[in-house]
Order: sequence, then structure tokens, then C-alpha cells
Amino acid sequence: MDKMKTPALGKTILIVEDDILCALVLKDEFEDAGYDVLDLTSRHHEALDAALNSKPALALVNIELHGRDDGIALAHELKLIGVPSLFISGQTSRASSARSAAIGSMPKPYTPEDMVLAVAYLLGRLTGDETLPCPDGLEYFGVASDEPAPELV
Repeated sequence: MDKMKTPALGKTILIVEDDILCALVLKDEFEDAGYDVLDLTSRHHEALDAALNSKPALALVNIELHGRDDGIALAHELKLIGVPSLFISGQTSRASSARSAAIGSMPKPYTPEDMVLAVAYLLGRLTGDETLPCPDGLEYFGVASDEPAPELV
């Protein structure tokens, strides 16, 4: 992968994943690609607090979180504070049915490299750059036209 083509510099990512190994691998891959990654979390309230404090450019949200926490509800709340979400879940039908909460879905299993490409693509779309090709596996939901695009930090 050509890391020079990813809009990573200065971009902060929030990873909300209950599978700690998966989360750690993603964290390492994103940091290697030049992203800043907030502390990993698997809980709704921790993720929301982190987003309020740090305003990440994008949140990667698993649908089933630790305990009974629900990633779809979290994505809705993140959207309200201007943080777009990408569902990272094997529950593709639930992700598709919750299109209004997120800007896309990347189904499991995925490679960390594909996830970096998906995030680069989504961040590009959020800033109006449509030059990157949509990565395999990514379902792009888009940003509703009646809503302002999230501010990228």
C-alpha cells in the first residue's frame, strides 16, 4: 500500500471494538499509516467521552460491544456530536439497516490494510475528494445531503 496516498496526517481515529486483538492490530496499522489513534475502548460511554474530548475525524464502531452496549446507538450519538462512524462488523444486515447512523460499513473479516484504505477513502469523501477508488468490501452509505458534513480536525 502506498501510504503517501492516504490523508492520514493529523487525522485522529477512534476504534470501538470488543475484540482486543482485532483492536490492537488495527491500532498498530493506523499508527503505521500516520494516523493518531485514541485509547482503545469497547464501551459506549467511554467511546462517547473520548469523542467529546478529542473530536476524532472518524470512529470505527463494532455493532456488538462489550456487555450489552450497542454500536448502532453509539454511532447515532457520535453523529449528533459531529463524529462520523464506520461500522466494522460481521453483522452486515444490521449495519445496512442502520445506514442513517454511519457513513459506511466494512464487514468482517477484513485485513488491517483494507481498513486503512477504507478510512482513507471515507475521509477523502468527507472532504470532497473523490479521487480514491472505493476499497473492496466497503459499503459507502454517504453523508445525508440535509446535514452538514462533519468537521475534520
